[in-house]
Amino acid sequence: MTDQTPLPNENNQLANSPTPLQPASDQNGRDQRRQEREARREERHARRGSNGAAWVGGVVLIVLGVIFLLQNVRGFYLNNWWALFILIPAFGSFADAWNTYRQTGRLSRRVRGALVTGCVFLLITATFLFNWNWGLVLPVLLIIWGVTLLLNSLRPD
Repeated sequence: MTDQTPLPNENNQLANSPTPLQPASDQNGRDQRRQEREARREERHARRGSNGAAWVGGVVLIVLGVIFLLQNVRGFYLNNWWALFILIPAFGSFADAWNTYRQTGRLSRRVRGALVTGCVFLLITATFLFNWNWGLVLPVLLIIWGVTLLLNSLRPD
């Protein structure tokens, strides 16, 4: 005949039972606080993991570092290097488009708008960096704007 009594833990107390100095309601309160802490931890982890725009800063720093390295090593020169900072909202728009597409699963008006905005920022950045002729770039921007309006009228949400 075996005894079915629980074994004591390292403090010589029975597992999951209140201590003689600790009432059962205090033990329940500790369990509830532990569960609340776990829920908050999971919520923080979910928030940190779902931030799709956090990579934007890293990409911008990598691009800046590569360009400065090329300038120092190979004599590669970019005019108006400050225009690289225009890439920050471009990457932010692309990240917004990607996150929205993942949530909705379709190419909605918001996704299209964010994609077009990112492309416009990229075009403006390239124009400043490589001294392109604004007389050629502005008609391209008008065409992009017109295509966007056409798509939004043909494919409303």
